[in-house]
Amino acid sequence: MLEYTAGVLLAMALVIAVELLWARTGIFRTARYWVALAIMVAFQVLVDGWLTKLSAPIVSYSPDQFSGVRFPWDIPIEDFGFGFALITATLILWEVLGRRESQAGA
Repeated sequence: MLEYTAGVLLAMALVIAVELLWARTGIFRTARYWVALAIMVAFQVLVDGWLTKLSAPIVSYSPDQFSGVRFPWDIPIEDFGFGFALITATLILWEVLGRRESQAGA
């Protein structure tokens, strides 16, 4: 029933909502964020492509659990959504904690 797809959409929506409604770090407007995301995608394609290749998968997905869309090299598209959510949440937390630290030291 597409649990993996639902999970990734929920994770992405939650991270975006946290940034826009609470943290307000402005991360989506910075070049360094988009560079970090590009680096994550580059490495994810290499590693995830190797792990999920259909010719000899190390990790396999139940067809009932995800959308079935694979791009590139047999990578389930949902994996990129989880990568986005993880990297974005980590960077938002980093910014929030850094802001608190600088306010406490002032």
